[in-house]
Amino acid sequence: MTTRDHDYRLMVNALARVTRQREEALSAAERAYQDNAARAAGELARAEGEAVDADRWAGAAAAQVLDVDREAARLWDHLRRARGVRMRSLGDLPEPATVEAAPRIALQRDGRAAEPADGSPCGTGPGDPPRAVPPRVLLARAADRIDDTVRPGDRRPLPGWALAALPLFGALLSAVTGLVAAGLVTLGESPAGTGTTIAGATMLRGLGWLAFLVAPSAGVPVAAAVAHRALQARLDIAGIGLTLLGGMVTATMLSLAFAATR
Repeated sequence: MTTRDHDYRLMVNALARVTRQREEALSAAERAYQDNAARAAGELARAEGEAVDADRWAGAAAAQVLDVDREAARLWDHLRRARGVRMRSLGDLPEPATVEAAPRIALQRDGRAAEPADGSPCGTGPGDPPRAVPPRVLLARAADRIDDTVRPGDRRPLPGWALAALPLFGALLSAVTGLVAAGLVTLGESPAGTGTTIAGATMLRGLGWLAFLVAPSAGVPVAAAVAHRALQARLDIAGIGLTLLGGMVTATMLSLAFAATR
């Protein structure tokens, strides 16, 4: 074998080796391309799914905002129908706060309030600021208070021991009012000894006789207020009757005693 043949064989072997390396590189590049394409397709499908979920969540959040706005408008209108001048002069529903004035707290997909965007803690520990209360909870609390103001008749009735004490309570308030009335009438009938003018004496007597008129029912509004605030109950017809009974008996006895001394 000549030198030329040997060189030719070396060149053919080198060409075959380069060809194999080229084919291996092409195969590796093809596999990498297919893997990357499959990975990109998976990422794209996952991104599309997340976009659909985000659109669905945004729609649910918008519906929740509309529900909260409608409930707030209903409660505001309900509050305006409550008793009192201050309630009727509330006016229209206030405009919602601007985005800049609202706290920078993101909504989570489970409906709860997330931590602030600046990363500050929002826990319930001793040193942590209070966690944001959901709007539905705030509206429920407001609805309970408004119902308590507008419809106090929905409260439970008075217990039995309170009904038994109402005649004594009415008698006590009637006695106090009757004694005040007797004092006013007495002061009005002796203006010379008290330094009161004729007009002042007439006014005192008028106030005294007016107090005598309201003495039997003086315990009714006080009993209703005590039942409302202390017992979380309502003063029904039976309670009003028992309070009036005690007040009328005491007022009659005071009137007879006052008439006997004149």
